[in-house]
Amino acid sequence: MRTLPALLSVAALALSAAVLPGHAQAVHPSPAAVVSSSTYSHDLHWRLIGPFRGGRTRAVSGVPSEPNVFYVGAVDGGVWKTNDYGRTWHPIFDHEPTGSIGALAVAPSDPKIIYVASGEGLHRPDLSVGDGIYKSTDAGKTWTRLGLRNVQQFSQMAVDPTNPDRVFVAAAGHPYGPNSQRGIYRSLDGGKTWQKVLYVDENTGGNDVRIDPKNPQIVYATLWEAREGPWENGEFSGPEGGIYKSTDGGSTWKKLHGGLPDDIIQAYVAISPSHPSTLFASVAVPGKVQLYRSEDGGQTWTAPTTDARPKNRIGGGDLPMPAIDPEHPNVFYMTSIVTWKSEDSGHTWHAFRGAPGGDDYQNIWINPHNSKVIALVGDQGALVTVNGGQTWSSWYNQPTAQIYHVAADNAFPYRLCGGQQESGSVCIQTRGNDGEINFRNWHPVGAEEYGYVAPDPLDPDIVYGGKLTKWNRATGQVQDVLPVPLRNHGFRAVRTEPLMFSPVNPHLLYFAANTLWESYDGGNTWKQISPDLSRKTWAIPSVVGIYSKQPDAQPKDRGVIYALAPSPLNVNRIWAGTDDGLIWLTTDGGQHWKNVTPPEMKPWQKISILDAGHFDPNTAYAAVNTLRLDDLHPYIYRTHDGGKTWTKIVNGLPDDEDVNVVRQDPKVKGLLYCGTERTVYVSFDDGDHWQPLRMNLPATSIRDLILKNDDLAIATHGRGFWVMDDITPLRQWKKVAGNAPALMRPALAYRVHWDTNTDTPLAPDEPHADNPPDGAILDYWLPADAQGAVTLTIRDAAGHVVRQYSSATPVPPTDPKLMIPAYWLRPAQHLSAQAGLHRFVWDLHFTPVAGIPAEYPIAAVPHDTAPAPTSPFVLPGQYTVQLTVNGKTYAQPLVIREDPRVKTPMEGLEAQFALSDAVYRDLKTVQAVIDKASATASKPEVAELVGEQGGFEEGPRQMQPTLYGMRGMLLQMLTTLQGADVAPTQPQHAAVKELHGDVEKLLARAKALGLS
Repeated sequence: MRTLPALLSVAALALSAAVLPGHAQAVHPSPAAVVSSSTYSHDLHWRLIGPFRGGRTRAVSGVPSEPNVFYVGAVDGGVWKTNDYGRTWHPIFDHEPTGSIGALAVAPSDPKIIYVASGEGLHRPDLSVGDGIYKSTDAGKTWTRLGLRNVQQFSQMAVDPTNPDRVFVAAAGHPYGPNSQRGIYRSLDGGKTWQKVLYVDENTGGNDVRIDPKNPQIVYATLWEAREGPWENGEFSGPEGGIYKSTDGGSTWKKLHGGLPDDIIQAYVAISPSHPSTLFASVAVPGKVQLYRSEDGGQTWTAPTTDARPKNRIGGGDLPMPAIDPEHPNVFYMTSIVTWKSEDSGHTWHAFRGAPGGDDYQNIWINPHNSKVIALVGDQGALVTVNGGQTWSSWYNQPTAQIYHVAADNAFPYRLCGGQQESGSVCIQTRGNDGEINFRNWHPVGAEEYGYVAPDPLDPDIVYGGKLTKWNRATGQVQDVLPVPLRNHGFRAVRTEPLMFSPVNPHLLYFAANTLWESYDGGNTWKQISPDLSRKTWAIPSVVGIYSKQPDAQPKDRGVIYALAPSPLNVNRIWAGTDDGLIWLTTDGGQHWKNVTPPEMKPWQKISILDAGHFDPNTAYAAVNTLRLDDLHPYIYRTHDGGKTWTKIVNGLPDDEDVNVVRQDPKVKGLLYCGTERTVYVSFDDGDHWQPLRMNLPATSIRDLILKNDDLAIATHGRGFWVMDDITPLRQWKKVAGNAPALMRPALAYRVHWDTNTDTPLAPDEPHADNPPDGAILDYWLPADAQGAVTLTIRDAAGHVVRQYSSATPVPPTDPKLMIPAYWLRPAQHLSAQAGLHRFVWDLHFTPVAGIPAEYPIAAVPHDTAPAPTSPFVLPGQYTVQLTVNGKTYAQPLVIREDPRVKTPMEGLEAQFALSDAVYRDLKTVQAVIDKASATASKPEVAELVGEQGGFEEGPRQMQPTLYGMRGMLLQMLTTLQGADVAPTQPQHAAVKELHGDVEKLLARAKALGLS
């Protein structure tokens, strides 16, 4: 364990929480201890849950000289690399401050040089922005952050094929506001400095840039005039886009016409690598997309086809991307809902990959030396083919799902559930029965891809989701239970609408649109319990700018209820927030609603998440996202008086990170968590001060977080689900931190088995995530290095020692010759005596038998090398944990429960333990004799009695069993008894009795030889 400094700074820091004008100071706790995040950053960490399926991916580049190597950029999942043609993918960008990727390019003349442009590069209702350009000179091992940090979105990059320092980038600019950094940029010094070389105005951004592969002085670029609106699906565009060409390396540009329309909004261009005067372009004009081909370097253009299929996607910048085969100038590709291919210069088309209504491809890269090697990226992740599209790698190996919200069911182990952008819904176990989480542990749950999923708290096999379905795990059937089936009568909804059960009444289900509905019978009948809570009139936000006169910008009923927080203390108390900037409260179950919006709130400041207080019904917290107003500042509000006054609580949060979610810990008053567009933060003083809780978490948009039991779970919009297991240190820090050592009260622990015997383990390179720690998690704090050894002792209810650890005990090494899967071995731990916060996991077993390796194989069948237990599980019940340091002992109670799925009564478990304990005691006795024999001079009769190590396969009724053989049989018996939490069978009783008789005979022979 790493040495950690004594880090508690009990600081009387000045309060920076601002009280809104005209309102009194809200009542809240005084500043508490500010804890350095390095205190807990080593022992607390985030654990990826999955699912292992790709999410929206936009950027792609291969390495021409290394056809097995590809790089892709997920729109909010960072940069990933494969060196095996897409069989496995590995993240290489996780330590950087952003995960939003719009474009990337590998330098053709030096494949170790990679440029990455952050920001999605598309317009869509739920995007994330970036913070500039990055560069790696060692094939992605390390990164340097370059300039253009305020562009927010980049859509394409191009590197000179002969000079890796000459780079072009298309800067799309701010998606929600005017931005003078839009346009096309060039760098001649490897990204150290950038020059804007093509620019129209603050509303027209760069969309595409391509370098002629045979003459790098020729460069093509496209511009795109577009803006997202402050409301869902708000889009504005203008005619300033176009296709441009430079023949002097990008210094001057000419807008191309010659058959192109005059009202171009957006365009992409492809250059034929083998015949660069052949160009192919997709062009968006108002209301439609058209394809154009040029055979003279862009001087003239013609429309090669009337086939609508390869141009069937438009809106939000989702313009189809063209490509030309590097070896065959008449072979064209178009990535759209389907990837289409033409072998006659664009006249006729056939489907190359995908099916309508499914895949949605965004980009393509073709190896210039072998056009059968192709990478496709899209809404489902990345795919690679090496045979021209006959077969493809999988997208079920990239954990880049874009999850909107997170909910947990009440199963054991509990599942995390949510809707995935473009990919349906998912519920995934947080612990797998095979020692890991893999494809067996998750499944779609019948909900639409956007928004909330709500498992039934009384039946985890019933799951509600989206707008609005009810899924039955047993049958797989999906029922539509929307309150207004035809979406009429003023019903209005956006892609993400609140759906949740009351925390007070598990029969009460809420669903929000522009009005709030409730159901007590699983969606069979509904009652509307609110009027339309959205704004009826509002001023057009200033960021709409020049588009404020367009019809789509005019005020009308657009808003919806976007956040909902039923009180956990009072079933009639509900908080509701809208995406157009209002907060409402009802205290009588919806009969009356009061507008409690903070006075400084502006129209279209989106109430992203509301959280109702767990200790005081007048308390609530609001996370307000203002990205759609081109405002990246954080906004979190707190009220302790039912919304009469609100306090802005953002001290410690970066000034350029929008907030998506805030939650109060349900067990500790004053402990808060929030998720921003980049990571997670924690506050120990009710939001007065925030500090990062990122640790090993990659930068990504945190869309939701919840507290489930003793865990913190998050939904990311680009990296799936993550869990921080057992947040006891965060919850108890204020109680234990100080100048004295402290043992934290452990969370509830469960006896959990996982299967090691029924199948050959999955290969290590199969996509998987780790299980949580197996056992009881024990956390302790040392303000300074201990003077001498530190010990942890676990005692049963009668005070008997069942296990003891010491910092003076070295950790035994694992035998590298044993071919055992990593998840079959409990990780070696060392009890630390150094200053800091430390986490130790007790495996809930008695002390292993000394002298037998923990990874000793099972003797069930010859090929079975699963680890054999050398000691039994302890029984469920009450235990005491003792920490001894510097001569003083600190104690805490520990409760161990049986796996809730196990139905064996306690008498059966006790019988199992009694028999296992008898075998355990015989095993210890036999091992003691073996140890003594190995310490004596070798004699033939002693060697005959001991036998050969590995003799565990000897038959149980052998006439003259050896000690090693008996040890193997005892281990096999212990494994058999401990394999399942059930009462032992009659044959097992008989076998244990028989084995004990054989042990007695061996001991008699050993005694005659002076070994006992």
